[in-house]
Order: sequence, then C-alpha cells, then structure tokens
Amino acid sequence: MSARAPTIAGAAGGRRRRPPASGRARADRRLGYALVAPAVILLLAVTAYPLGYNIWNSFHAENLSVGFGQGGWVGVDNYSKMFNSSDWLSALERTAAFAGVSVALETVIALGLALMLHRRFRGRALLRVAILIPWAVPTVVSATLWKTMFDQRAGFVDYVFGIHTTWLAGIWTSWAAVLVADAWKNVPFIAIILLAGLQVIPQEIYEAARIDGASWWQSFRKLTLPLLRPALAVALVFRLLSAFLVFDVIYIMTGGGPGLSTETLSFLNWQTFLVDTDFGYGGAISVMLVVLCLLVAGLVMRLMRPSEVST
Repeated sequence: MSARAPTIAGAAGGRRRRPPASGRARADRRLGYALVAPAVILLLAVTAYPLGYNIWNSFHAENLSVGFGQGGWVGVDNYSKMFNSSDWLSALERTAAFAGVSVALETVIALGLALMLHRRFRGRALLRVAILIPWAVPTVVSATLWKTMFDQRAGFVDYVFGIHTTWLAGIWTSWAAVLVADAWKNVPFIAIILLAGLQVIPQEIYEAARIDGASWWQSFRKLTLPLLRPALAVALVFRLLSAFLVFDVIYIMTGGGPGLSTETLSFLNWQTFLVDTDFGYGGAISVMLVVLCLLVAGLVMRLMRPSEVST
C-alpha cells in the first residue's frame, strides 16, 4: 500500500505521459501519409517550378520590351522599386480596404443566411440548393451580368431605385457596384461553411441554456459564436485570400478605373506582367502577394484559435 502511494501521487500531481503509439497506430499513420503523398507530389509539381522561377525572376531584370534574357542579376532592386512605388502602395491600400469591407459585410450577411437555413421550415432543402447557384456561376459571367445591370441604359438598377447614375464612372459608385457583385458571388460560399459549422453544434446545450433562462442573444453570443469559431476561421481564411487576390470582377466591371481608382494588387500585377511585360518587377509583386497572403492567413488562424479551457 505504502509502496504504491508515491506512484499514485506522482501520477495525480504530475503530467501524464502519453502512451507509446502501438504498431497499428504507426501503420495507420504511414498509410495516411502514403494516401496523401500523390496529391502533395502533384501540387508540388504544379506549383514548385512556377513559384521558384517567379522568385528567380524577381531578382533579375527581365523585360520582354527590351528583349528576353537581356537583363541580369539586380538583387533587391525590383523590391526596392516596388516599396517606393506610389502605384504599388496605393494598390495595396485599395486591396486591403476592399478585402476588409467586403469580407466583413459578406460574413455578416452569410451568418444571418446560415442561421435562417439552420431552422426547420418547408422548402428548406430547395433553398439550400438554390443559394449555391450564384457561387456556381463563373465569376466572369456574374461580373458581366452585374456590369450590364449597373449600366445606365441597359440595366435596371437605376430603374428600380428611381435614380440616374453612371455607376461605373465614379470612384465610390464603382466600388459599390464591385462590392455588390462580389457579395452576390461569395455570400453563398461563406453561408454553406457556416451552416456546416452550425449543424455540428449539439442542440442539448441550447436546451440547457433555455432552461437556465438564457435569451436568444445570450445563447448566440455565449454559445453559437464560440462554437462556430472553427468554421468562421475556415471561411475567413478562404474569403480573405480570394478578396486579397481579387482580379476578375475588377477586370470585367471597371478595368481598374476610373483612372486607377479600383486598381488592386492583382490587377497591377497583371498590368506589369502581361501589358508591360516586365517579368522582373512583376515577379517581385507576385512574391510579395504570396507573402502577404501567408501573413493574412496566419493572422486569422491565430486570432480565431479556440481559447484553451483552464483546468
């Protein structure tokens, strides 16, 4: 009895050791690695060479307008040019502002839509399928559709609101039109992710909260939002990255105009690569876009990390 006491006390007071993995667990782990290996190898084969070549270009002066291969090693000159460029800094500000505003509005709308679709009502299954239609429409098609609807002569937006505005000719009205088109396309995507998160929350906790006298708002704030954080994190990461890389809706609806008022980083990158054919400077912009996206994703995952329960 006395011989076992220290062992029990030590196990209770100290940190428990994780039991060694069994042979079956190690075999399952190796099988999992083997199953995902082809996909990882394929992704590396598709992305590793273009990414590496792009990084190589960013340290060279490669401009097709003066001849391919005419430039040499320039070190960080392309990055210095980028950081000192007012066009790049302005595009960064517009991109960050668009990503923040669009994702915030779309998340709020999508959360309300997910909460509605989570309730039981007649026709819910049909509505769940119907809301995926905007997301399934190609972005080029949806952007062209919204560009036509905002047109002063061919569209019906002015007719519905009883106004006469050249939407895509003004700075703020152009951004408003782009935000509407982007929200119509991406709100269903966020809503489906949040709906999936809502469906895995046990209903018993809501019943217990209702018995304790909690209001709907208290249950939503204290139960739904904390338990929905993993789904919110996934939705925010995907949407922030796609918003930060927005190009097609800008290209179709405004072409970066009026002037340069709607030019984003991806649009500037396209302009540098395919119009100015400056692969060195364009490579630096592309590399910085990748770095910024990784930073944004890491920040969101850190902020949305579930809080640890203290014992």
